[in-house]
Amino acid sequence: MGFVTKDPAQPDQPEEAGTTEAPDVVEGEVVPAPPAAGRVPEPVPGHVSDPADTGYTAAGVPTFDAVREKIETRYGTALGASELAAETPEGRSIEEQYEKRQQAAAERLQQIRESMHKDDA
Repeated sequence: MGFVTKDPAQPDQPEEAGTTEAPDVVEGEVVPAPPAAGRVPEPVPGHVSDPADTGYTAAGVPTFDAVREKIETRYGTALGASELAAETPEGRSIEEQYEKRQQAAAERLQQIRESMHKDDA
């Protein structure tokens, strides 16, 4: 039989252990253990499950739908990345530099054409 003190300020008054409950005790519930690694979960009775579409045939060859989905996902990711990059200050700066170069190239081409026409006349 052990003793637990009721009040830390009054250690001389022991009380029998187990007769009082702590006020912050919370009732627990039993939770089932997670399935062990490598075990196949047991099917639920009365529940018919469709075979999972893995995107591969039984021979291990990818299906056309799986390949199409992969390509579309990569294409969408690339488009999104380029749109996000264009919205950053660095992306806008690069765009402006490109436009200035294109403008300068068009002006230089016009100068070259004019100089060639002067030689012909």
